[in-house]
Amino acid sequence: MRALTIAALLFCAASPAAAQDFPLRIPAPGGEVILPSAGAKKAHDEWRYAAARRVGDTLYISGVVIFRAKDEGTDAAAFKLQVRRGFEQLKKTLTASGATFADVAMINSFHVWDGPNFKGTKDEQFAAFEEVVGEYFKPPYSAWTAVGTTGLLGETGIVEIQLIVHSPARKP
Repeated sequence: MRALTIAALLFCAASPAAAQDFPLRIPAPGGEVILPSAGAKKAHDEWRYAAARRVGDTLYISGVVIFRAKDEGTDAAAFKLQVRRGFEQLKKTLTASGATFADVAMINSFHVWDGPNFKGTKDEQFAAFEEVVGEYFKPPYSAWTAVGTTGLLGETGIVEIQLIVHSPARKP
């Protein structure tokens, strides 16, 4: 349940007053922590979770969980919408960090192949996932490791995506 709470915080829209304060950049050894929204700041403060951390010219984007929300389907069409929702969250974090999907050097994805939140085979899940990935990533492609797992932090998690990005810090 905690992962769903974290996911909900990261997906929630900041109020207009709070939006002007983000992204928040916190100096850290070798670089900075980047919090793209009020939800990301709350997750950072309460659960010691940074949405992104830059060290030198490398940007580490924390895992975003692709999950099935209440009353969402478990078929491939519903899964594609869930994956797009996750990639839009990744896009917000990349944008707040001054990067794009073209800057991504490495994708790590962790897949629950056999779980109650996706009805279909491993091949069907990966084909649907890969189709959405193609909407966000264009050649030349990033390195990518896809790993199967028995579960993620949240009970309705299907895939978690982590990114490593080459993105030199912007000058103020």
